[in-house]
Amino acid sequence: MTNATDKPDKRAVPAPGGFVDTEPFWRGTREGKLLLQYCPQSGRFQHFPRPLSLYTGSRQLEWREVSGAGTVYAHTVLRTQGLGADGRLPLALALIELDEGVRILGNILGANAERARIGARVKLSWDTPSNDARYPAFELE
Repeated sequence: MTNATDKPDKRAVPAPGGFVDTEPFWRGTREGKLLLQYCPQSGRFQHFPRPLSLYTGSRQLEWREVSGAGTVYAHTVLRTQGLGADGRLPLALALIELDEGVRILGNILGANAERARIGARVKLSWDTPSNDARYPAFELE
């Protein structure tokens, strides 16, 4: 149980690795590749990583590199300081619908990030808030 005097976790963003289902994803980020699970039986990608196909229930999943190109599905701009935003405001956060058919959450980087709009095209970029982590992010095209 927590109370009002407990200090919040200072971790800015989720720590990479730690789960067998996500290790290939994090290994890909270290190599500058966006890898997602692919179900060969259904011919569809899925994200977030999990042990079974969402479409067939099969455990026969592959990890495939995707382009990272997509469209802004939803977005917001954080203007209030908080965990993970230290020194990075304003911070544009978006749900991106990748061309491969899945949605992934990430920051929109770049000088024009605040101009993101639903339907805007984006391309893959990388956010490196610390020396030991690399996260998929996006830039407006």
